Amino acid sequence: MVARVWSLMRFLIKGSVAGGAVYLVYDQELLGPSDKSEAALRKAEEVVPPAMYQLSQYVCQQTGLEMPQLPAPPKITFPNFRDSWNSGIISVMAALSVAPSKAQEYSKEGWEYVKQHSK
Repeated sequence: MVARVWSLMRFLIKGSVAGGAVYLVYDQELLGPSDKSEAALRKAEEVVPPAMYQLSQYVCQQTGLEMPQLPAPPKITFPNFRDSWNSGIISVMAALSVAPSKAQEYSKEGWEYVKQHSK
């Protein structure tokens, strides 16, 4: 009985985390225009490091442990990241959209090849 309740709790927790992630992506419009995605990334770059520092200070206070100060993460800039990301997505979606017709075309060619060589 306990195992079933525990597995149900795990499922509910995982479902809530996944649902929260989907809601966050939808709410922040991260799958929309790339301008909003870039703004959300910049906002996260500003908010996450101080929050992690505050969390580490809280953990140190509560546990009495001392955590060494981590070095600052390097600044990485991708000048044409947006353009290359969008062109990659466009290429993948184009390939996926023609995949059924290409599969049908290749299967017809294969069938004709088998018919010709089986005579």
